[in-house]
Amino acid sequence: MAEKRDYYEILGVPRNATKDQIKDSYRKLALQYHPDRNKSPEAEEKFKEISEAYAVLSDDQKRQQYDMLGHAGFDQRYTEEDIFRGADFNTIFRDLGFDFGDIFSHFFGGGFGGRNFNQRSNRGQDLLYELSITLEDAARGSEKEIEIPRNEKCEVCSGSGAAPGTQPKICSRCNGQGQVQNMRRSPFGMFVQVTPCPDCNGKGKIIETFCKNCRGSGIVKKKRKITIKIPLGIDEGYQLRLRGEGEAAPNNGEPGDLYVLVHIMPHDLFVRDGDDLYYVLMLNYPQAVLGATVQVPTLEGPTELKIKAGTQANEVIRIKGKGMPRFRGYGRGDLVVRIGIIVPQKVTREQRILLEQLAREFDQNSQSKSSYKFRI
Repeated sequence: MAEKRDYYEILGVPRNATKDQIKDSYRKLALQYHPDRNKSPEAEEKFKEISEAYAVLSDDQKRQQYDMLGHAGFDQRYTEEDIFRGADFNTIFRDLGFDFGDIFSHFFGGGFGGRNFNQRSNRGQDLLYELSITLEDAARGSEKEIEIPRNEKCEVCSGSGAAPGTQPKICSRCNGQGQVQNMRRSPFGMFVQVTPCPDCNGKGKIIETFCKNCRGSGIVKKKRKITIKIPLGIDEGYQLRLRGEGEAAPNNGEPGDLYVLVHIMPHDLFVRDGDDLYYVLMLNYPQAVLGATVQVPTLEGPTELKIKAGTQANEVIRIKGKGMPRFRGYGRGDLVVRIGIIVPQKVTREQRILLEQLAREFDQNSQSKSSYKFRI
């Protein structure tokens, strides 16, 4: 399996980058590699990589954890004990076949020991689902129903793996601990080596009569429909966490979580920047010169906008409260309208005559009012 790239390297930002720098870099890369825009074979994987990096570095707590521990801080193979004692040191002992917690337990009477293999691994896998929604969905809040394949607890045996009417029995070799201890010599001296019990495969229990529905595993594969609540104002790349909606765990363990990575589809009219929406309004020449009242689209429907006489190209008009709802806050952003001027490529004969007459009028006015003298 390829080693994961550094999140800062993926987004192309320094390790001391501000949140705004991280956000700007993510937006540029997301637009470049979004599967709806980029049809190259590697675009989808790069987009997932970019989204994963942004989901961590845009969150202060996750970023601090990543800066301290790197990818190991988000790898469920590492326990809190591993984080405390350091992954590098733990790896040395694991490669030698020892459990560092059990070394402490053997020599110091406690410490990190006391957990069996069932307790360490008996949690279902987390799942990731990527959900694309419209800008309107994000603005109004909505519910989306998704369907995911996942492992679920067998309904016939209630997750025990044993046939109905029977019960698993405690393993006599490990007394239900799921592990056995052996003394082993190493370059460091004599150590206690802890391994999964070979009789029960680390489960602590032995099933004599398997459930036919799940064949003794206690879990079955199913497709499950889940309703996702989209909060108001959610932004691109945000992750929603649904506790307990991931994979079921064997032996009736704790289920994993479902993470929903939200993508906002590009809009035909608006460009989003935080809580504000940007829209380009095209005016014809008379409207810009004389002023006018025009209809401007918003997410709630069209609204009237008064254009003052003499409005210039690229002028910006801000309509308060017509942007996006503030995510986990109060109020709304603004709709920022940028003015563009329509220049027709073709005109009729009558229009040309009027424009030529208007041009002469402007030329005469500018000459009569000019008092500047060019000097060498």
